[in-house]
Amino acid sequence: MMQFFAMGGFAMYVWPAYAVFFIVLAWDWFSPALRRRRITRALRGRIARERTRNTRATRAEAPT
Repeated sequence: MMQFFAMGGFAMYVWPAYAVFFIVLAWDWFSPALRRRRITRALRGRIARERTRNTRATRAEAPT
């Protein structure tokens, strides 16, 4: 079993390569979700600002 983990003397090159691969794979999997969350948050803020702006404009136009 130790020979497997030692990789024939190349373990210091092989295991970091595996680590980098899995880090990139995880980033590639999480990145779209993070981007979607950021865009959704921005759109909700934009919609809220637009509603506030429209409400204020409607109140300004209403006769008193």
